[in-house]
Formats: sequence, C-alpha cells, structure tokens
Amino acid sequence: MSEGDNDSATDRLTTGLIHHRYQPPAGFGAVPPGVFKASTVIFKDTAALRARRWQDKTGYTYGLHGTPTTFTLEERIASLEGGRHTLLAPSGLAAIALVDLALLAAGDEVLLPANVYGPSRELARHELARLGVAHRLYDPLDATALADMIGPQTKLVWLEAAGSVTMEFPDLAGLVAACKARDVITALDNTWGAGIAFAPFDCGVDISMQALTKYASGGADVLMGSVTTRDDALHQRLKTTHMRLGLGVGANDAELVLRSLPSLVLRYTAQDAAARRLAAWWHGRSEVVQILHPAFEGAPGHAHWASACRAAAGLFSVVFDARYTQAQVDAFLDTLRLFKLGYSWAGPVSLVVPYDLTALRGTGAGAGQGMLVRFAIGLEAADDLIADCEQALPALTA
Repeated sequence: MSEGDNDSATDRLTTGLIHHRYQPPAGFGAVPPGVFKASTVIFKDTAALRARRWQDKTGYTYGLHGTPTTFTLEERIASLEGGRHTLLAPSGLAAIALVDLALLAAGDEVLLPANVYGPSRELARHELARLGVAHRLYDPLDATALADMIGPQTKLVWLEAAGSVTMEFPDLAGLVAACKARDVITALDNTWGAGIAFAPFDCGVDISMQALTKYASGGADVLMGSVTTRDDALHQRLKTTHMRLGLGVGANDAELVLRSLPSLVLRYTAQDAAARRLAAWWHGRSEVVQILHPAFEGAPGHAHWASACRAAAGLFSVVFDARYTQAQVDAFLDTLRLFKLGYSWAGPVSLVVPYDLTALRGTGAGAGQGMLVRFAIGLEAADDLIADCEQALPALTA
C-alpha cells in the first residue's frame, strides 16, 4: 500500500467515526431523564431550520436555548411552583439579575425588603444604579408603609419569604395587594419555601424565583437558579432578555437537579423537623436572647407565616446575649464538630455562619444586641446536632 493509500484509509476512518451509520433504536425507557449535551442542534432540512423558534418549546434551535434535559427540568420546576413557564439561570443571583434587567430601565425604581439577600441589594446599589435604576428599602412587615412608598417610577417590588438571615416572614398578602392596587410587578425570592412551604402564585405574586442551588439540588454541588411565571407576556419579556444575555446551564448540572427532585419533599420535611427541634433546644438556653424562626411564636412575622405556610425550611438564627463577645461566639463555632462553617444551605451537611446584625441591618431583629448565628440544618440526626452544640457551649466562657 502506498503512502497515499494509507492517508486515504485514515481519512475514511476519521470521517466514519464522525458520521457513523449506526443509530440506536427509538423507545428506550428508564427512570432518569436522558442527558443531552449540545451546542449545535441538527435540523433535518432547511425548511425545519427556518421554521424553528427559540421562543417556545415546540423544537430545538441551539443548545443555549434548551435541550430535552433542560426543558424537562424547566417543566418540573414550573409544576413544583404552580407556574406555567420556567427559565433556568447559572445561579440564584443570575436569576435575580435576569428579572431586574428584563423589567427595569433608566428612570425606573425597584423596591427591596430591608432584609433582602445581600447580593441582591449590592446588585441594586451598584449595577442597577449605573444603569439609572433607583432602589429603596421597605419594611416587609408593614404593607401600609410599602403602599405609601410606591410611586410612578416604581416598576418592580421584590419580596422575600422568609427574609435573609433574620428570617422575618413578611405580610405577603398585604404586600402583594399593595402592589396590585398600583399595577406594580412583584417578584418573590422563594428559595426558602422551595415550592413546598406555600404556593407562591396563590399568594398573587407575578414571578417566583429560586436558587435551585439550595433545596432543589440538595447536594451542595450545583449552582443554578430559576425564574417562574404564569403570565405568557411576562414570560416572553423574561425569555427575550434571557436569550440576549446568553444565560444557560450545563446538562450535567440539570441532570443533578433532576435526580434530586424526587426526594425534595422528603428532604425538606426532614430538615424542617430537625431545625424546629434544634431551635426549641436553643429556646431554653440562657446564652441566647432571641430565636429567629418563623414557625416560633414571638419570631418576627410568625402570624404571617402561620396564615400562609404549611411548612418551614431547615433554617433559623439565634441571637446570643450581648455579654458574649465576637471572639467568644467565634470560639463556640470553631469548637463545633458536625456543623461546618460555610455559606449556602439545604445540603446534607449542617452549616453555621456568624453575622454582626448592626453592620448587616442597622435596625430590625437582633440589631443592637449580640452576635447572630444562622444555623442551616442538613440531614444528620437532630439529637447528634443538639449534642454537638452542647459540647461546644463551654467555649463561650473559656
């Protein structure tokens, strides 16, 4: 065989490996959805290429705009939230940014709860401000005050239930009613509720956003967000911005969330129960002066939680007595064995994070008192978590 013949055989082999004649038979069925990875999507002919639309789920145009894997996850999240349409984003914060950028323009105003998720506030303070969008903070427990704040430039009101870190549960019904009376769009950060604690759209919100990083994933190994609506026109506004920003999620990440969804209710329920047990244990301790858990009487917004919710997440905070210094609280945290220091929540490992409420809030629950510690309960046995806290308490006074 000549050198030229050898090159020709190699070329045929290379081409054959790319354009192989084998096609697997249709009709394969299995418990997990298929994982489809693609940037390029193949069209059968030019007519199909010209007819295909990225605006809906009638077909596929490009990997960024959806594959069977991401479409399946979007539809399941929409069902979980009680919505009609869901968009996926690379993180919860990316989902928040999507809503802001789709609905706000120069001269507009967005209102944020005073206990808003910190990065959302920073997004408004810096990136939105550079675009000419103003923002103000409102008291989430005072619907009348919110109604008075809404003006002609107010185009979007963010809600959080429960509030970040300090866990106040807002007057959802009153806040939404105030916004609807003035034709202002409402967007709810529903990461805490996860579609389980309450039905967001039954509360009247226009948009429900989640950090799927948390409960939907449950494995502390995925970053993802979602934006869900019932309104077709609002969804198209969001989807157009979603496309222009080039937002997408990887198929393997979507696979991990799809794998976790069947156990979501079981995990949420177990973490809720364990968090209540641990919070009740702290309630009897003299070291703390306040328990910030919406399901506990005396917690800010408890009555609103009781009227709106059927469950609570595995998350709560405690405020230590002011006699304990930051160094002493830090020593307590460093002595914990099962609890790990780390941000996020809803994974299998229980987490703790300390906060200085005066710096974080200035006013409100816990502010002006002692150090606050947020507990995010994982899937360990509640008795073991209580024992871990108990063995670490002597470090407070060492």
